[in-house]
Amino acid sequence: MSTAPVTAVTPRLRASYENWRPPVVGVSLLVPVGADCIVVADLRGMLMLPLGGVYDGQTLQEASRRVLTDASGELPLLRHVAVDWVQTRRRKVITHVMATTPMTREAVTDLVYRDPRATVRVMPTMQFLDQAWPAGKMRLLVSIQALATGAV
Repeated sequence: MSTAPVTAVTPRLRASYENWRPPVVGVSLLVPVGADCIVVADLRGMLMLPLGGVYDGQTLQEASRRVLTDASGELPLLRHVAVDWVQTRRRKVITHVMATTPMTREAVTDLVYRDPRATVRVMPTMQFLDQAWPAGKMRLLVSIQALATGAV
């Protein structure tokens, strides 16, 4: 009868935090419509602010124009209103929120989102806030406040 050698079981140690991957940088658009509505992207029932990536050498304005386009090719961008970041286990995710000048419902019908599966909708801001995830809700509230007060 042979017996296998008995080895001591050592507890598994957690690897120390190491931010070894470059950050993911994105841009999200806050497009007000009138006084109480915003533009959202509806991707098969998932509602979100229009968003996209920022690539190397690209400005936030260029990335914003790639997210939503209209017939003229120019979005009436107003300014940078907020920055949000989340540290995941190995990577930082940075989201810049850009706001446009208020648009009319008619102008929104000409907007095209970067993902052809999604449709661009106008939705009451409070209704969107009721359905948003807590992190997205806080980002939108801070962005609206920054837009109203003129601060970042």
